[in-house]
Amino acid sequence: MDLPWRRRSATTDPTTSTTGADLGEPGAPPRVPVAGEAEEARAGSPGRALAPGAVPQGMLVAGAWGWRLLVVAACLAVLGWLVSRLEEIVVPLLIAILICALLQPVVRLLTRRRVPHWLAIVVALLALVVVVGGLLVLVVTQVRAGAGDLSDKGMAAYDSLRQFLRTSPLKLTDGEFDQYVGQAGQALQDASQQILSGVAAIGSAAGHLVAGGLLTLFATIFLLIDGRGVWHWVVRLFPRAARPAVDGAGQAGWQTLSSFVKVQVVVAAANGIGIGLFAFFLGLPLAVPIAILVFLASFIPVLGAIVTGALAVVLALVVAGPVQALVMLGGVLLVHLLEAHVLQPLVMGGAVKVHPLAVVFAVAAGSLVAGIPGALFAVPTAATVNVMVKYVASGRGKARLEGPAAVDGAPPAGA
Repeated sequence: MDLPWRRRSATTDPTTSTTGADLGEPGAPPRVPVAGEAEEARAGSPGRALAPGAVPQGMLVAGAWGWRLLVVAACLAVLGWLVSRLEEIVVPLLIAILICALLQPVVRLLTRRRVPHWLAIVVALLALVVVVGGLLVLVVTQVRAGAGDLSDKGMAAYDSLRQFLRTSPLKLTDGEFDQYVGQAGQALQDASQQILSGVAAIGSAAGHLVAGGLLTLFATIFLLIDGRGVWHWVVRLFPRAARPAVDGAGQAGWQTLSSFVKVQVVVAAANGIGIGLFAFFLGLPLAVPIAILVFLASFIPVLGAIVTGALAVVLALVVAGPVQALVMLGGVLLVHLLEAHVLQPLVMGGAVKVHPLAVVFAVAAGSLVAGIPGALFAVPTAATVNVMVKYVASGRGKARLEGPAAVDGAPPAGA
């Protein structure tokens, strides 16, 4: 007998998609819940009311990510605090790592020519000291030789400026000009206390500078002698299952750091030669020291070249005039444009995969947090960490679990 209630229960409601089993019909098989239906109910899916007191799924995910990000930020803050407290140890170690990345290809080349390893290290270190020391000595001698000419041209520029202001629409008299110069001197005298305190701070830091130099020297020597052993020890600090990823990330980071240092030498040399040639053709008295200072300062990306370029423009304004200063400014801008659009894409290539915008913000953040050392280490640190994180995230370290390097924690090649 076909009962009406049985016909209604067996019919599917087009609105609610409910069958007789949903209504609890006697004898009907139990309904199997659809996967994810409970999560949709908690999340408040469309057409379904959120249960009282339930948290949406989006908030659950955001909360889970939020507390993990807070933990990571706290760990980074503690690490930054430790680095700031141990700055006199960390900075020499980082400088030693950069020098090791610069000298390691030279040591490897000499070793391949059957030169003893210890002798190759000594030759590379002596070559570095001779080059850097020779450049500094050349700067000092050039400045001392051109000091008299620079003073005469500076006085002539001062007189020309005084004459220009007297005949300009400003119509400054000699008395007014002397009054403004006196006010500037008074402001400098008022700031003399801060200048003296800064000199005292530099004097007190001389001992720390010598100690830091010795630490850098010893760290560089030991890294060149037994860098593989040092990395071997570092990798063994991690659990055995994590050693493949740590080892592979270290190799990728070391290759990126070595490429960055070599490329930065080429870029710094191009900046120094370009700006030095502009200063030479303009007839500036200190063209060679300007080129050397630009070369040395360019190891601080973006910031160093800009500061030394501005110094060259000011020097041109003082000793040559406004027209030569404008030409010098154009030369500095041209050199920077060639660096950004020609040298960086061609020389860097895929070796250091950091966007120029990231470079600018990394240098700004590093200088804001740690001054000159922060600006110096910001870009190599960002490039190295970027490559290491990408390596770990790619999961390539898992493929090395069967290799002996993963078990023993072999150091990066060439370290």
